[in-house]
Amino acid sequence: MNAEIITIGDEILIGQIVDTNSQWIGQELNKIGVSVYQISSIQDEKQHILNALKEAENRVDIVILTGGLGPTKDDITKKTIAEYFNDNEFVEYPEVIERIKNLFKKIGHPFNEIQRYQAQLPSKARLLTNQFGTAPGMWFYENGTVFVSLPGVPYEMKGLMSNEVLPRIQEEFKLPFILHKTIMTVGVGETIIAERIEEWENSLPEYIKLAYLPSFGKVRLRISAKGNNKDLLEKEVAKRIVDLNTLISDVIVGYDDDASIEKSVGDLLKKYNKTLSVAESLTGGKIASELVSIPGSSAYFKGGFIAYTAELKKQLLGVSKQVIEEFTVVSKEVAKEMAIGCIKKLKTDYAIGVTGNAGPTTDHNDKSVGLVYIAIAKENSVEVHEFNFGQPREKVINRTVTKALELLSENILKI
Repeated sequence: MNAEIITIGDEILIGQIVDTNSQWIGQELNKIGVSVYQISSIQDEKQHILNALKEAENRVDIVILTGGLGPTKDDITKKTIAEYFNDNEFVEYPEVIERIKNLFKKIGHPFNEIQRYQAQLPSKARLLTNQFGTAPGMWFYENGTVFVSLPGVPYEMKGLMSNEVLPRIQEEFKLPFILHKTIMTVGVGETIIAERIEEWENSLPEYIKLAYLPSFGKVRLRISAKGNNKDLLEKEVAKRIVDLNTLISDVIVGYDDDASIEKSVGDLLKKYNKTLSVAESLTGGKIASELVSIPGSSAYFKGGFIAYTAELKKQLLGVSKQVIEEFTVVSKEVAKEMAIGCIKKLKTDYAIGVTGNAGPTTDHNDKSVGLVYIAIAKENSVEVHEFNFGQPREKVINRTVTKALELLSENILKI
């Protein structure tokens, strides 16, 4: 089955909020065997909504809309859907009114008659109970297509999808099995990987697809399989991943939930019972942020310093004034002293020190924008690497984070 997701709201189109609903809905639909054919964002405008519904009905089996179900005049989704289905009769659900009253009572908010509209649904709609808000969801089945309308508030939408929509889709339709496996690689670009695995990729059967998902210093390889025999798909994909690992094991750092360099580094530190600290300049704490995003990171990550200025590099990390004056803050010498200072201060087994020019200016030094120095220190040695990550600023920062963790991983594996 194919589905289309339509998000309704001017706030999405003008960039006031980010549409995270579609991403989550797409993931959950895939888990139960429904393929997402298209995602659209449209205005809170009647004709636009009507056109979107008609176009979606002609190309998919399930249409899921989010947004526009509030009680105010700018929320027109419910009336527009009713018009689309030529449904002029609205039914009031007393249980919804009672739920709204109880919800408002808990938060000390008086029930307003305008809220009564929330409990009125088109007669052709099946009520989807919203346990977390005032606007119920609606399920229509017309002309062989399912239409589901949900509130746009993420936690309300997720509750309705999990408790009402997904179980109902699984109950009413025979669905195939869709399997996704993700392999995270670092250190090389997608073209190099493609060259190395070309023969392997060409041998994939029609029901298994490979997608390259590159980002800063990383490439995720997503293997997708679709069919009716779950056991067969799982066995075949597992076999293909084993074959893939023999070709690019040197750049693979994780699989699925473990498919991140920060998770891989954390696993290595735990495996060898080692600790880590960081001294950051241009990355402004992003290396530390990535590390602590992994549950259980307190077992190996002890902390760090954001020494953004020359003065703080001297005060916090003991970088010498002479070194800064002779080589500037963007130098291998300063990166080295930052890492050494971090190990001494926090008494860890490893430390990362990074300094560089993220841009767009060079901050009173003669080094080019994009130039970065990364130091990896341990008890008796320090290695410093120089890179030029070019522009723009975001790319420089993100590639620095990835490369620093990659270099640390390589250093730990030398044990």
